[in-house]
Amino acid sequence: MSTRQPTTAALEDQPVPVRAKLAAAWTSFMFLYAYVDILGFFTPGIVEDILDGKVFKFDLSQTFSTTALTLMAVPIFMVVLSMTLPARANRITNLVVAAVYVPVTAFNVAGGFWLYFYGLGVVLELILLALIVRYAWTWPRTAPSATMATGTARGTARPAAR
Repeated sequence: MSTRQPTTAALEDQPVPVRAKLAAAWTSFMFLYAYVDILGFFTPGIVEDILDGKVFKFDLSQTFSTTALTLMAVPIFMVVLSMTLPARANRITNLVVAAVYVPVTAFNVAGGFWLYFYGLGVVLELILLALIVRYAWTWPRTAPSATMATGTARGTARPAAR
């Protein structure tokens, strides 16, 4: 009688494309950003302030709501843009938008009454923004083809050296 030994073959660790890493990071950022806001509603006094027409020091208005929607829409669109923009535009867009969101994110801690809660949320969001900058900054480059390196293109001949 033979006993079957479990196979211990290594799992294949396929590389993740930069576009997918960026889209995943923006998705995580978006969920974290929204979840911190949603959990913030459970902070004592917040709902009462909202019912009185105030968020932090701002009056609830169409302008406030439009601004809040815009701040959320940018990371939402970055998920799609990270998967669809051409590489060069993708890299630049991710670097610029992530850099702009660093101070926006840091400002959000000013509105938090619970420093540990809001502080943790901001730190986690900043880590995700740093990953986005790193992924975009280190976007892999393709090596120039042999024909480009020698200055010849398909179907053209180089003049003979004299």
